[in-house]
Amino acid sequence: MSTGKITLIVIAALFVIVGFWGCNGYNGLVSADQGVKKVWSNVETNYQRRTDLYSSVIKTIEGSANFEKSTLKEVLEARSKATQIKVDINDPASLEAYQKAQANLQGSFSRLMAVAENYPNLKTTDAFRDFQTQIEGTENRINVARQDYNKAIEDYNLRVKRFPGVILARLFGYTDKPYYKADEGTEKAPEIKFDIK
Repeated sequence: MSTGKITLIVIAALFVIVGFWGCNGYNGLVSADQGVKKVWSNVETNYQRRTDLYSSVIKTIEGSANFEKSTLKEVLEARSKATQIKVDINDPASLEAYQKAQANLQGSFSRLMAVAENYPNLKTTDAFRDFQTQIEGTENRINVARQDYNKAIEDYNLRVKRFPGVILARLFGYTDKPYYKADEGTEKAPEIKFDIK
């Protein structure tokens, strides 16, 4: 066999190897990207479940005569803002805005629940009791979904940043994605005071 034929065979083999690696690497990036999108949709689904539960209990509370309307209005406004934000999982700013809106909704709803404690007739309704049971499970689901999202982001970001995958990632426009971060201030332990006399 001549040197020219051997060179052509080696070049052809290199093209096949690089082509196989490129296809495999690209498909891995696409799979990881789709995995992140799927897990993010699970996060959104769980937040939607919480919003639906909030809506259900809000209707119960609205039916209660003489309930503090300002607290209820605050929750309704927070719910409206939280449901209007669209997240681009490639954009850290939109993810942060979504997190803040959800935290605001949860905070205003917590205040609503504290006020509801002063209404014994409300606390005895079946809808209110069911809500209290379901919201705990929903909050746990949200937490698990956020953890799953961050795991998917970690896997994706490793594919995008590690060599030689970084070459394909840059070539095809894949960049790292932001993690779901804890709400500001949650890293500090809450101060608990008991006023026992």
